[in-house]
Amino acid sequence: MLRILKESFFGLDPVQQQQLLIGSAVAVGGILAYTMYKRRQVKRIPLGEGWWGAGEAPLSEDAQIYPFQVQTSDEEIQDLYERLDRARYTNPLEDSGFQYGFNSTYLKKVITYWRQEFDWKKQVAMLNKYPHFKTKIEGLDVHFVHVRPPPRENQKVLPLMFVHGWPGSFFEFYKILPVLTQNHDGVAFEVICPSIPGYGYSEAPHKQGFNSLDAARVFLILMERLGFSQFYLQGGDWGSLITTNMAQMKPECVKGLHLNMCLSRKGFKVLLSLIIGPYLPFLVGFSREDVRRLFPFFEKNVWNMLKESGYMHIQGTKPDTAGCGLNDSPVGLAAYLLEKFSTWTDMKNRDLADGGLERKFSLDDLLTNVMIYWTTGSIVSSMRFYKENFKTDPDQRVDGRTGIFVPTGVAAFPEELMHCPKSWAEMRYRNICSYTFMPRGGHFAAFEEPQLLAKDLVQFVQKVETF
Repeated sequence: MLRILKESFFGLDPVQQQQLLIGSAVAVGGILAYTMYKRRQVKRIPLGEGWWGAGEAPLSEDAQIYPFQVQTSDEEIQDLYERLDRARYTNPLEDSGFQYGFNSTYLKKVITYWRQEFDWKKQVAMLNKYPHFKTKIEGLDVHFVHVRPPPRENQKVLPLMFVHGWPGSFFEFYKILPVLTQNHDGVAFEVICPSIPGYGYSEAPHKQGFNSLDAARVFLILMERLGFSQFYLQGGDWGSLITTNMAQMKPECVKGLHLNMCLSRKGFKVLLSLIIGPYLPFLVGFSREDVRRLFPFFEKNVWNMLKESGYMHIQGTKPDTAGCGLNDSPVGLAAYLLEKFSTWTDMKNRDLADGGLERKFSLDDLLTNVMIYWTTGSIVSSMRFYKENFKTDPDQRVDGRTGIFVPTGVAAFPEELMHCPKSWAEMRYRNICSYTFMPRGGHFAAFEEPQLLAKDLVQFVQKVETF
């Protein structure tokens, strides 16, 4: 075949040969240009639809937004006290720290503080210092906090949604709210912090299947209902996946996506970088800091994750079994949730008798988050979110196979559960315009280091706004 083509080409006169070469070059160039265009073209995933309320969907749904206040009662508090007083403990092993989970010696101290000093009514008043609202979306009462900055002259106000994860809540963002609503060189944020359905004050889905894609659609409807056609997003943990899905569904609405937890795709490029990275990091796009955080890879990313992901396997398979006892025992609930705030802040805390909990958090803040789960009875429904998201391989879902093209910023905290180098992040997030190695902090970025996270978020937004 090749011989025939050569004879045909050389059988032409010089002018015809030149025309054929030019035509071939134009065709090849056209194919390359089209390929590049398709690669750069903003892709999106389907918005989908759903109904998660009890029973059949009505013909119409109330789209009004109603004020909401966190409330409590003497009966609720007395019931808590009686359950705390009946707690039974198992003595810890000698010198075990938090290596076997929450150390019961320290747990007794936490429960004593909870019973004798923690003031839930005072914390309820603190929670209500910001405006709360609820609105019905796809059959669910969706709760959110909505904070506007003080009016100032010559100030651009940008809408920003924060989305939490597990075992956190909207309360994680209470420390960062006053920072972001300040003026930052002419920019301030109007912040919306929703509760994921099934968490805290957002109603739990009544039907199977509610996953991050459905949460993303619900929150897009919420932003539209609030009158925002364009906005910024920020997330970690489940919030990083939900906000990513929002950017994939409606990229024209998302001006920028800022993440403090970022997961990459798997594949040959990742495998190759793990082989070459420790020795020739520059060849695979690794910095020295990437190497420091990633290697030895088995110890830091495989062995540690095996030790820390048992909860995920339980919640991803049998959430109702895992949570039924915690729903009845405030002591068990506190131990289960707070152990994550110890280890996920810094894995070295496992060696400490008190889990290092009070190094970054106050007991009042930690127990307030626990009380949001306890008083709403939402531990089981929050765990179900794992089951719904792991029913299929996340990498094979439509969002796992679709890139993200909106401007993206990544704040890489050193004690995050798994480090994602920029070169890995770029496999999914095709428009990373800010990637920062944060100097300290772990998984609960807004709760641990609100000033650091706010500073990185502000510089990212200012960069996007000047493009």
